[in-house]
Parts: sequence; structure tokens; C-alpha cells
Amino acid sequence: MVWSLVKILIFVGLVVLLTLGVSALLETSGEVRISVANTEFTLTPLVAFVGLVVLLFAFWVVLKLLNLLVAVFRFLNGDETAISRYFDRSRERKGFEALADGLMALASGEGRTAMAKAAKAEKYLKRPELTNLITAQAAEQSGDTRKAQDVYKRLLADERTRFVGVRGIMKQKLAEGDTDTALKLAEKAFALKPKHEETQDLLLKLQAGSEDWRGARKTLDAKLKYGALPRDVHKRRDAVLALSEAKDVVAEGNSIEARETAIEANRLSPDLIPAAIMAAGTYVEQGKTRYATRVLKKAWDAQPHPELAAAYARIEPEETPAARIKRFKALIKSQPDHPEAKMLMAELNIAAEDFPEAKRALGDLVNADPTARSLTIMAAISRGEGDADSVVRGWLAKALAAPRGPQWVCDNCQQIHGGWEPVCTNCKSFDTLSWRAPPETDSNANPGVEILPLIVGAIEDKTTSEPGSSMVEADHEVIIVEPSEGEASDTAPDNGGKP
Repeated sequence: MVWSLVKILIFVGLVVLLTLGVSALLETSGEVRISVANTEFTLTPLVAFVGLVVLLFAFWVVLKLLNLLVAVFRFLNGDETAISRYFDRSRERKGFEALADGLMALASGEGRTAMAKAAKAEKYLKRPELTNLITAQAAEQSGDTRKAQDVYKRLLADERTRFVGVRGIMKQKLAEGDTDTALKLAEKAFALKPKHEETQDLLLKLQAGSEDWRGARKTLDAKLKYGALPRDVHKRRDAVLALSEAKDVVAEGNSIEARETAIEANRLSPDLIPAAIMAAGTYVEQGKTRYATRVLKKAWDAQPHPELAAAYARIEPEETPAARIKRFKALIKSQPDHPEAKMLMAELNIAAEDFPEAKRALGDLVNADPTARSLTIMAAISRGEGDADSVVRGWLAKALAAPRGPQWVCDNCQQIHGGWEPVCTNCKSFDTLSWRAPPETDSNANPGVEILPLIVGAIEDKTTSEPGSSMVEADHEVIIVEPSEGEASDTAPDNGGKP
């Protein structure tokens, strides 16, 4: 609207200037004399000006005629397109100017202007493979998704623009939340251009999200083949996909195939904790406990984890507490000072009712790196050593205020998960979960919990206890023995990888 008003004002201004110019020429006195071949012409200023304009126009016409004669001459000499090129040259110039204006408008965020320029360019150039691209993107930019989809469908008809059309419709389906259709379109786009890295990544993400692990492994192999993924990263992610595939096979009841897939996942990435646990389980089922021990030790050496310890315990489920302590020393000998190793040995000694040794195994962990689990273990030790209930409750109160310790945390969105998953349940990122302490935020704080030790420390409970029942090892929970009848038991679950 404003631009139309500006154009009208410019036109009116030009008319006014032309009128003033003509009036000035009419009022100008004097004359122009032109002598040609002994003939003299006397002209008024206005007539001289008009004659000059006519002369310039005639010169332009002569140049055009000369160009036409040259085109005819070339045509007669065998150049069959010389005359057509002469007449098309002006149209092409106007078309490419409109095309350039459309690109500039698109880059500037002026979607409507870009569509208008693209339509003008198509009128002169008749090149839909160029103009449709601008029109589709401009329509999306303007929020006209229906028009954009129609243009993308037209692009499907041309082999040169088919990939662009498929990709455009695929992005629209993703924006609408139709991931099933988007997955099929991503597969089509990948078939058209298997080297396109963005399509590879999107297809892999959609396949992982839909739990098509076998298809995702093929896509991952293509990324390695075309140089879009380093070999070490490929091995790690292929192990994650193989592990996920093994879990599905277990759910289907194909135990033999599940065993093979689980062992393959562990072979690809020995430090992948869930793969090591599953592979160890398959070896235990086959009676190959030595292989299971070796797999778990290798994973423990890479990163100690409570679930690895639980899997290690399942190798010999009937052993005595003393025999278990002896066997577990071989597991932790590579990293005996790791917090996980200290808490593990403390738990094992609690199960063996050797509370002084459990306290020595725990060391200064409750002061150097206090977590809910270490403080709860300390409460169990305190109860086993016969300390007053107020002391035990004080340790439990501290456990409530302490950090949870390492958990499965997404490196992309920092979402905490109760167990390992190949795909983050929050941001849908693939292979982003790592075992670490989550970042501390104000939202995790529990107001007033810091004064709980003072409150419960003042409570004197005459509860009697039996220290021998203070540990449930399978669930990685420290459970204080039940108090006398009529009172609730004091429990504080350890994180154990489970938020």
C-alpha cells in the first residue's frame, strides 16, 4: 500500500517536472541554427530539444537493426538459433533480473515479494526448476504451507529437483509431528542422495526413534562408507544399536539370536555398560562364567558402575559373604580408590556383618564426596555398630540433603533417566546418555532439609535392632533393620543408577 502511494507520487512529480521543463523551453528566447550542405535550419529551443530526443531514438533503432542483421547473417551461415537468441535475449535479461530480485527478497525475509519476483521470472524464463525453488521457500517463509507443499509436489516431477521436493515435504511432515510419513520420505531422500549428510543424520534419528535398529545400523554403515562418521564413533554407535536390537530380540523370545547380538554389541564397544551386562548374562546362561567375568572386569576398568557389580554378583549367586568379598577384590583391584569401589566393598562387608571393616572400606567418602548412597551406607554401619538411633537418623537426614551421585544423564539436554536408553526420552537425541553426576540446580534443593539432622538428632528412640539384616544387595539398597512393633522402618534407597 505504501509502495503504491510512493510510485504514484513519483509519477506525479515526473509529470510536473516535464511540464515545467516544457514551459521553460517555450519561454526561452533565442534560436538554434543548424547548417547542413549549404542549407541552414533555424529551430526554437523546444523544437531543438525534441529533435535531439528523436535523433537519439533513431540511433537506438539503428543499433537494434544492425544487431538483427548480424543475427540474420549468422542464421544464414548455419547458426539455427541466432535469430531466436536475438529475440530471447531481452526476455532472459528481464527474467534473470527478476530471479536475482527474488533471491534477494528471500534472503531479506520478504516472502511475498520473493514469490512475486519468482512468478515474474517464470513468465520470462520458463525455468520452473529455478523459480519453483524460490516460490516454495518463500511460501514457507510467509507461513503459506499449503502453497509450499503444492510447489514441492511439482518439484517431484523433475528428476533434477526430486530430492529437493522430497526433502521439503519431509520437513513439513516433521513440523506437523507426522514422524511415520517423515521416516518414509527420509528413506526416499536417502535413496536419491545417500551421501547427503543431513539426510543421513535425520534418517538415523527417525529410525532410532521408531526402534528400527536394523535399519539404523545400515544407515550408520552408510555414514561410515561415505566418510561422514569417524570409525571409532561408528563402532560405539553401532554397539548401541546392536544392544538395542538384542533387547528387542530378547523380547521376541529368540534367545540364541539375542545372545549373538549381545556378544557382538560388547565386542564392538567393551566399555558400553549395558552391553557388557547383557553379554555377561548370556555367558552365564551358557555356563561360561570365565567369559562373563572377563567381560565385566573390562567394563569395570573403563568405568565402575553399580549395575556391573550386580551382574558380577549374579555369576556366583550362592556364594557366602566372605567368598563374595574375596572374589570382588579381583574386580576392584584396577581402581580400588574409586568411590564406587569403596561403597561396594562397604556394602559387602555390611552383608558379612563386619561393620568396622565396612567403615574402613568407606574411608572418608562421607566427607570428601558425600552422596545419598554413601551416607545411607554410613547409617547402616552406624546401626550395625550399635550407635544410638538418633545418630543413625542423623546420617539418614544428611542423606536426604545430599546429592544423588552419578546417574544416567543426557549430555544434550541434561535430562536424568532411571536407566540407560539408546535415545533420550526428552530431546530424542541418539547415544547421548552418560553415567555422571547431574548438574546441580536450584530446583533440586529441598528447602529446610539442612536442619533435619538437628531435629532428628534430638530424638531418642529405644528401638532394638539386629545388625545382620541391614543390607539388601540385589537392589543396591541399604535398609536399616525394622524397629520395634508400632514404628516405621527407616529406609533410604541408594541411587544405584535408578533416580
